Amino acid sequence: MDSQASFAAKLYDQAARLQPLQSGPEVAPAETAPLGAASFAETLAKAAQEITDTLQRGENVAQAATRGQGDAQAVVEALTATELALQTAVTVRDRVVEAYQEVLRMPV
Repeated sequence: MDSQASFAAKLYDQAARLQPLQSGPEVAPAETAPLGAASFAETLAKAAQEITDTLQRGENVAQAATRGQGDAQAVVEALTATELALQTAVTVRDRVVEAYQEVLRMPV
């Protein structure tokens, strides 16, 4: 549970650093973001890449263990991290679908 909380805290910190875009025809979105600030798409892509990397590490450790090259503790740790990453990805997906459905229900 602790690694899931730290992953969520890291995502929250990244999202908190995002600056809202100013509306107006004379201001381009690239001009409103401060230098070094990541866009929401970049943050989401980075989180997806971290989840993919975690899943890949878990698979590599499990394969090494089946060949007799890994220890049981490393396998358990990798599989736990993989499970938490997958649960986080599913939760984020469910929240995005839920938000999309809410937008669809809005009166025009």
